Amino acid sequence: MAGMNLKQIEYALAVAEEGSFTRAAERCHTVQSALSHQVARLERHLGAQLFERTSRRVNLTPAGEAFVRSARTALEAARQIGDEVAAACGQVRGRLSLGMISSLTGLDLVEGIAAFHRQYSQVDVRLSVGRSEWLLDEVRERRMDVALIGVWPGEAVQGVALRMVADEELVAVVHPEHALAALAQLRLAQLADEPLVDFAAGSGARRQTDEAFAAAHVVHRVQFEISEIRLVEQFVQRGLAVGLVPAAVARDFQGVVAVPVSDAPRRRLYAIWSNTPTPAAQAFVAMLEQTLDDQAPKPPSMVRLAPVM
Repeated sequence: MAGMNLKQIEYALAVAEEGSFTRAAERCHTVQSALSHQVARLERHLGAQLFERTSRRVNLTPAGEAFVRSARTALEAARQIGDEVAAACGQVRGRLSLGMISSLTGLDLVEGIAAFHRQYSQVDVRLSVGRSEWLLDEVRERRMDVALIGVWPGEAVQGVALRMVADEELVAVVHPEHALAALAQLRLAQLADEPLVDFAAGSGARRQTDEAFAAAHVVHRVQFEISEIRLVEQFVQRGLAVGLVPAAVARDFQGVVAVPVSDAPRRRLYAIWSNTPTPAAQAFVAMLEQTLDDQAPKPPSMVRLAPVM
């Protein structure tokens, strides 16, 4: 019986990540019967069942979990062979998967992608937006090459290479007719009775504000949980809530008033990437680091990525 092949590994990983043969087939642009056949051949070759199939979901067996850990590394290494050979010949090609949080303020990433594309047109660039925790996991697992995340000071960022982009203070944003709008500065205690709009409980951004209120011994009430920073602007514009956002984000909001908070939390923005980056990721990181070095004397409110010459 023939041994396993890369297509079988790709199909099995898709099933593991999607939790469904149907969605895995759609992702791999093949019919479900063909994908199922290849996964079954892989299981026979390995002599182990990788998946427990139920009517609602497909779950990994212990053997499947062991397979996934090794298979991701093997598939990435196989894909990288051609890119490494091309890089040795002076060409940068392949794929570049980027990620960012929705409240990114330290980098103009769209302009950065455009600059990178002008210099490395053979690289297929993809971008995803999500929470910092998810982005960090994606980079650690090598499903993403480079990401821009936000964490509170003191939170460890481990398992990746990183560069700090910005250290930002958070400000309160309120409706112009709110009583707090007339203040030059406020304290977290003054928000104790206010309905707040914030990210979902358990997220890094929410932990940041929750811990700041706890440190100030203030009980606060998050009435609206959101997943996208622009929703803070909309809730505040309509007088439904008060928000806490980075000062650079507040400057882009319309129809709200930003008030400094003396005991507000801070946020640090980091660029993160794999400790063993692909040639395309190496090129993007080099471009990023050159830009940050060039902009170092200036406040990191908004810097644009420029291509390496």
